[in-house]
Amino acid sequence: MSKLPILSWRDVVKALSKKGFKVVRQRGSHLILEGPEHRFTVVPRHETIAPTTLLKIMAQVGITKEEFIKLLN
Repeated sequence: MSKLPILSWRDVVKALSKKGFKVVRQRGSHLILEGPEHRFTVVPRHETIAPTTLLKIMAQVGITKEEFIKLLN
């Protein structure tokens, strides 16, 4: 298993948009994204996203670590 890269919130939103997720609203420093099948996830607007937070986002949207890394390219 490969390690997760250090990512900013912009990188995470860009990768999720490739899976069909769109920003539907913002509350404070958090973006709420909605995707296919009405899946929701929250992305904090931080310069670096903690790996544990990133793993939770991936679980919420239903993708594996390998799929997510492919979306980054």
